[in-house]
Amino acid sequence: MAQLAVVSFRLGMTDGVSIEAAKWIKGFQSLGHDVRTVAGEGPVDALIPGLAIGAVKGPQRDEIVSALVNADVVVVENICSLPLNPDARDVLYEVLHERPAIFHHHDLPWQREQFLNEPPPRDEPLWHHVVINELSRTQLHTRGVSATLVYNHFDCSPPVGNREATRKALGLDNDVRLFLQPTRALARKNVQASLQVANAHNAVLWLVGDAEDGYGRELQALLEKSAVRVLRGLPGSCSIHDAYAASDLVVMPSTWEGFGNPVLESVTHRRALARYPYPVVVELEKKGFLFLELTDEVGIEEALTKREQPYLENNLALARSEFNEEDLPRILAELLASANVS
Repeated sequence: MAQLAVVSFRLGMTDGVSIEAAKWIKGFQSLGHDVRTVAGEGPVDALIPGLAIGAVKGPQRDEIVSALVNADVVVVENICSLPLNPDARDVLYEVLHERPAIFHHHDLPWQREQFLNEPPPRDEPLWHHVVINELSRTQLHTRGVSATLVYNHFDCSPPVGNREATRKALGLDNDVRLFLQPTRALARKNVQASLQVANAHNAVLWLVGDAEDGYGRELQALLEKSAVRVLRGLPGSCSIHDAYAASDLVVMPSTWEGFGNPVLESVTHRRALARYPYPVVVELEKKGFLFLELTDEVGIEEALTKREQPYLENNLALARSEFNEEDLPRILAELLASANVS
């Protein structure tokens, strides 16, 4: 069995990259491989602060060499995808020269307005690039980089949350409409659109994630101007599964996501979803998923009032066939085989 190292800005946290990296780590371990985690933040085997997003000083080459010395293959999670720490990216490129590596790209620079003119990730013969949507695969191809598409995968039989206890913890009667935005709060998460749809349907909005990237002040001003009641964060006794169970509708107003895990999580938790048509969710809909427009007032009212929603079961069947986490070890084994690792 192989020795693998997984490297990222942060691991073991609540951001999407951490969550997906954890699924890969679990998949690698199920295949019998040893996995060492290396990151700038989080509960990891090797903590190197210079790898963190926005680190004042990048990592030293010797630190990275030492952390990766025994790795047969290194899995790089997004550090070389977005230029959020160019010093860390460049050190990794240097250390991984002529070594087997898998670059797992959750985002690409030109997909963010501030990085439109950045070049594509570097490539070498022993490096393999993996993307999480067809749009990214195509965009890399036009820039001369071949990539394998591996969609994010999900537990299609997640724990059933406790609706009644969660609503009680939130101080909500059962007849109060609760709209769930299970994301962090950033500008591109478009909280304003969630407030608008909650207001249109006389609902409480539950924003689960914290404000990041300096968005706190803008978010606070937005909430103060809104007439919508907004709940923040998960009460200590509640899980994300409880949050889905307590909700009446999931809202996903993001203008851009590399994938947007709440989209498929709403499916696996059998909840109707109202979404902004960002490119990757449109890509998923082409596979047969049925979601609602944020502006579809009639459709949302039907989702809130009708007991039977057959399309929710159709969505779940599609998730089980194409996005099931149980299939991930097999996919990762094929990926390692392409990197000559077994």
